[in-house]
Amino acid sequence: MIDLEGKTALITGAASAGGLGFSAAKIMAKQGANVYLTDLDENAVSDRAQELREQGYAASSMGQDVTDELGWAAVVSAIVSEFGGLDILVNNAGIVILRAMNEMTMTDWKKQLSVNLDSVYLGTKAGLDQMRLQGRGGSIINLSSIAGLVGMSGLAAYSASKGGVRLFSKAVALETAKEKIRVNTVHPGVIWTDMQKVAIADNKEVFDSANAAIPMGHMGEPDDIGAMVAFLASDAAKYITGAEFLVDGGMFAQ
Repeated sequence: MIDLEGKTALITGAASAGGLGFSAAKIMAKQGANVYLTDLDENAVSDRAQELREQGYAASSMGQDVTDELGWAAVVSAIVSEFGGLDILVNNAGIVILRAMNEMTMTDWKKQLSVNLDSVYLGTKAGLDQMRLQGRGGSIINLSSIAGLVGMSGLAAYSASKGGVRLFSKAVALETAKEKIRVNTVHPGVIWTDMQKVAIADNKEVFDSANAAIPMGHMGEPDDIGAMVAFLASDAAKYITGAEFLVDGGMFAQ
């Protein structure tokens, strides 16, 4: 039973209506959580929070650059001021730049490491500080990727960042286990997000080949990831930490 009543969750990268962050926020809100959404796109993330409020859920938002350390302090302070604490942190914000090694620049490399890995360090540190202050445990869910487990052509920097998220999370989980602060990773496969739709809108062959590579025969939906995040956020997962959860339609099993 997933019950998040009375808990407060921060979800980064939640501006896209068809994205993983907003999906997780919607599901957690439906399970009773107060949700706080952030994104670099302040106007869009404000719209997402308004959508949830119109449905009767407790939701707020703030613009955030997840690579800015001082910005993290401001976000956590705002959440505590409005909702009284922080119980769940979902480090979802991320980017991908598809580049072969002979085309990749140092700027491409650094940008992906900064947004995908440095931000997870900054967010986890800020979240841990608040959870430790409260003394009631908590759950941190860091979004990695199937590309954080296996190599993929053209995704060297992205894979490095997501592989870093995986092992970083395991190490932190060992440090916080006795404090009942759980840290886990979710590894999406190919998910039918807004970004995915745009990428292959005019190329049906790419769409068909992508689906053919998935044992279940189709891409996942954002709610498949959101449901896993909500489970890990809940007390139903109270004995789970330092673990990784693939939601990929069987791709990694091949």
